[in-house]
Amino acid sequence: MSDALNLDLQTLTPSLEAEARLALVRHLQGREVELAQVRPALTIVIELLQGLNAADEVIAAAVVHAVDAPREGLPDTWRTLVEGLDADARIRDIHATRSDTLDPEPLRRLLLAMLQDLRVVPVILARQLAALRLAIANDDATQADLAQLTRAIYAPLANRLGIWQLKWELEDLAFRILEPEAYRRLAKSMDGTRRARQAHIEDVKSSLQQALRTHGFKAEISGRPKHLYSIWKKMHRKNVALEALQDLSAVRVLVDNVTECYAVLGMVHATWTPVPGAFDDYIARPKNNDYQSLHTAIIGPEGRTVEVQIRTRDMHAAAELGIAAHWRYKEGGPGDPMLERKVAWMRQLLESGEDEIDPGFGGALASELVEDRVYVLTPKGAVLDLPHGATPLDFAYRVHTDVGHRCIGAKVDGRIVPLDTVLLTGQRIEIMTGKDIAPRRDWLMPGNRFLASGRSREKVRTWFRKLDRERNVSEGREIVDRALKRSGFTHADLTAVLHEFNVIDLNELFERVALGEAGQSAILRALARAAEPPAPEAETHLPKFAELPSRQGASAQGIRVGGIDNVLTSIAQCCQPVAGEQVAGYFTKLQGLRIHRRDCVEFERLALREPDRVVPVAWGDAMPKQSVAVTVEAEDRKWLVRDIVNLMSQIGVDVGAINAKAMGRSGMLGVEMQVQVKDYGQLALVFDKLASVAGVVDVRRQSSLSG
Repeated sequence: MSDALNLDLQTLTPSLEAEARLALVRHLQGREVELAQVRPALTIVIELLQGLNAADEVIAAAVVHAVDAPREGLPDTWRTLVEGLDADARIRDIHATRSDTLDPEPLRRLLLAMLQDLRVVPVILARQLAALRLAIANDDATQADLAQLTRAIYAPLANRLGIWQLKWELEDLAFRILEPEAYRRLAKSMDGTRRARQAHIEDVKSSLQQALRTHGFKAEISGRPKHLYSIWKKMHRKNVALEALQDLSAVRVLVDNVTECYAVLGMVHATWTPVPGAFDDYIARPKNNDYQSLHTAIIGPEGRTVEVQIRTRDMHAAAELGIAAHWRYKEGGPGDPMLERKVAWMRQLLESGEDEIDPGFGGALASELVEDRVYVLTPKGAVLDLPHGATPLDFAYRVHTDVGHRCIGAKVDGRIVPLDTVLLTGQRIEIMTGKDIAPRRDWLMPGNRFLASGRSREKVRTWFRKLDRERNVSEGREIVDRALKRSGFTHADLTAVLHEFNVIDLNELFERVALGEAGQSAILRALARAAEPPAPEAETHLPKFAELPSRQGASAQGIRVGGIDNVLTSIAQCCQPVAGEQVAGYFTKLQGLRIHRRDCVEFERLALREPDRVVPVAWGDAMPKQSVAVTVEAEDRKWLVRDIVNLMSQIGVDVGAINAKAMGRSGMLGVEMQVQVKDYGQLALVFDKLASVAGVVDVRRQSSLSG
């Protein structure tokens, strides 16, 4: 271990505990040159972080990232923080390639969404402030770009998170670089330097504290001079000269209750001369964001105007930790509840000492960080927000309706992906389009997951609604017929389930299917329910149903057989019924009772020949999974079988034997497999999902696999 490196880090990071410093020394072995190169900026960053009471792992992560040390071997908390700094580096790269006309707010949201540990935000802000200070000191050519980035991303972020110690300097330094003449004129016009203004505030606080004690009030007083950029913005917003502003300096008084707020106000007005027209009662009339406080302005010591804000401690907590009230007011624009909760957690984390943090805080924070939005990038670097679970197809419709309608493929971070791929925050999406407007009906099928956004689905439905009703009905009928054919409901009476879909006739049902408002799986489940025999009443002459005991081997566990006990049962391989389908039993001579689908051709032949062997049966309440043979006919392509198996895994269906072989038709492949399903509803889902795989032209049940 290098003693020189240890000594260097001890000087650089005096607040680090010995254990953390030793771990840092071990990890930075061989990085002494890099540490020397970044030391000026890193010294500023660490001083700022220590002023914010940053934890050891936060400071360590700042050092590790600054010298570009390897990530391998880092403690998990360090690695997460370093990865947050990597995310910030990516945001900087994106901003550098973006047009200046693009709104920077989505980029700020993207940064917050990419961070897994929000304690890294002060490091990000401190690094930016250090870069600005050094660029100005060295008259660096990059200072204009740094200032633009500060104003677009980092100063608003500091404001949003309430890190006032960094916010004002970030804003003032960016102001100094981007509007140097305005900065110099304003600085010259101010009565004294910022240090002098701070001294004036201390005089006001001292005088106010003395007056409060004299009148018996127990209050907390804080104060701050307004910084230059804040004053300049207010001058422009109100279109007034510097002399017309009444709150270049401000003090805040916190008391216990509302009654004391008004009592302190009376005392302040009795002690100093109030500025006419400068009183605002936001307690009686809160702002739209529920902000409450009394605001007044007085002529204070040396004849200077001072703003005084008076509020209860609860009002102050609501204004500070209820972050939405403050940053909406300062920045304008609509709020985002999820983002507000995330920011409020950050404020709470920053304002709590390490010893004050509840042990369960980390877990609660992790749950709060689960976003209900994802933030992705266009090829040009614009940021789009989409609902959680969004796909490339949702992205296409978010860009423009025509882009969605013409979408034929997508790339995520340069790699071609299926259109139902779930997008992650920070990914760059590229949509491939065709010449013709040709949205597909299977995008609307509820069993498929092409579209997570309701707005996207409605755009597809709107396109199909513009087609004539006759075409929609015809295509819907074809979809339902295919589903009935491959599921075995070839003679189903659809009129028996119309009431479940609130339609008056089959044409309306078919139209709803075509528009994605009724799913094939739902229709098949409704038919299965309609085929179930009614439950027997308590007092009838029907035989009592008894639950058969579990049996080994091919026994169909849980089958209920009317009036017959302890019967060996098995599932007929000719039709492979599953729970939810209408079934019947047939006694064989050697193999016990075989369970068939009621519409099975083989069962109908046997029942016609020997009807006495037919026994009524029903499904029990707890049926085991059943094996069903399924055949998929598709265009022969690379990774077809892999895609099918992966798809079954995603929906929780086990796949047994699987065979793939070329079919007689040129370029076609037949994939035969056994799937394990718990009931007919899951089997219908299997059919729906397989039908959505690229290149699949037909899906149907088979009696058994080929040899």
